Formats: sequence, C-alpha cells, structure tokens
Amino acid sequence: MSADAIPTGSQGRPAKRVPSARSTRPARPATGEIAKPARLQTPKLQTLNGGTEFDPKAFLASAGLGRQVLNLKKNETAYAQGDAADAIFYVQKGQLKVTVTSANGKEATLALVGANDFLGEDCMVSAHPLRLATATAMSDSALLRISKAEMVRVLHQQHALSDVFVSFLLTRNARVQADLVDQLFNSSEKRLARILLLLAQFGKDSKPETVVPKISQEVLAEMIGTTRSRVRFFMNRFRKLGFIEYNGEIRVHNSLLNIFLQE
Repeated sequence: MSADAIPTGSQGRPAKRVPSARSTRPARPATGEIAKPARLQTPKLQTLNGGTEFDPKAFLASAGLGRQVLNLKKNETAYAQGDAADAIFYVQKGQLKVTVTSANGKEATLALVGANDFLGEDCMVSAHPLRLATATAMSDSALLRISKAEMVRVLHQQHALSDVFVSFLLTRNARVQADLVDQLFNSSEKRLARILLLLAQFGKDSKPETVVPKISQEVLAEMIGTTRSRVRFFMNRFRKLGFIEYNGEIRVHNSLLNIFLQE
C-alpha cells in the first residue's frame, strides 16, 4: 500500500485518503524504517580511485593521479645523484642499493632497499632540490613513483598512509643506527654476514629469500669497507661451514646467524 492511500479505519468502511505528502514536505522513503536525517550522515572520504575507504596497500600497488609504475632491469637507476628530488618511490618488488659518489669517483653504499620499502624519502623533508645519492636496481624491480606534491597531499588527508610511512621511517632510523654500530664495532667477517642476511631479507615480516640477488665480491667489499680478497676468504669459509651455498648464486641459510654468536 503506498503512502498516498493510508487507511484511517478498519470497520468495513472505505478507507479515507489523506492528502499527498508530496504537496507539503519532501518525499520520504515508503518503507517501514525511519529515514535518517541527511544532516547526521557523515560522508566517507573518497579516494583517488573513487572508493569509499582508503586502502594504503591498494594506493601503493597501482598507478593513478601523480603515481607511475616503473619497471627497472638490473643495474638500471631509479634516480641518479644530481637529479631533481621531486618524487618518492615505493618498491613493489626487487632490491636496490643506494650509493653516493665522491668528487674523485670513490663510491660508498649507504643502504639496501627491498620490497615494501620507500626510496628517496629524503625529498619529503629536505629543502635540497637535487638528489644526493643514486639508487640502482640489484635485480629486476618494480617501483611506484609518487610525485612529492601528491605524497604530501595524501599523507595529510589519509592517516592510514601516514601510519605506514611513519612506521617505515622509524624502522629506517633503527637500521641506520644498526649500520653505524656494525661499522664501528663489528669485524669485516660479521659485516659481511650481516649484509648477506639483509640481502636475503632475514628479520623482515615476509618470508626470507634464501637466494640473494647476484652480486659480485667487489660490490660486497665496497659495501662492508674491506678488500675483495678478504670477502673471498670469508665467503669460502662460510661455504665450508655450511652457512651459505655459493656457486654462481648465493643461497643463505639460517645458520649464518651463528656468526653473531661467536665471541
């Protein structure tokens, strides 16, 4: 029965018709539920993709406004020292190394970056317009390039992404401190073991990758600050002890952690 023909009695008489509500007030739903006043309804914040709830994982997994997916081959660069610092990157897969080169051509490795890490985040807080380091793919990698303006806008509007970003920054800060302690106090053998474990992503929430990206002994020597001959010596020792398998590719075992238990 419609709202225009509501019966006023039930004693066998024809039902009287009340005036249509359309002529006196806005139409309301003809259901048994009470409609909620429009002024009490709080609209959900819309995402860039037109959804009703913001999902940081979906945001970081696809291209969109101010976002572009980049596929890099091994040894290709995401950005180079001296490039404009106008974007931040999110690593969807693969591994990269961040290096800095001095005026006389000497190169030093600052950090290793893997899947689910941000890259080039210093552009968010630094007023310097140029990159101070180079990010190079150590294996085939996929990155999401997010413009600085878009990242700032979404961080202010979406607390879910802010939480993810702050968590990353805290983890990175702890990693930098650990790198400094490692460089100051650990032997070159322990520094090499730590680099191999980091390359295999031990200590992360995701399952470790026992096979690390193909990397030369020369690069490993640069990363830990020693000579290539010392790296060769320790790699052979690790292999004899069963900590790694080394035959063209490096396969890291959990037992490599035993290096840090030795006095």
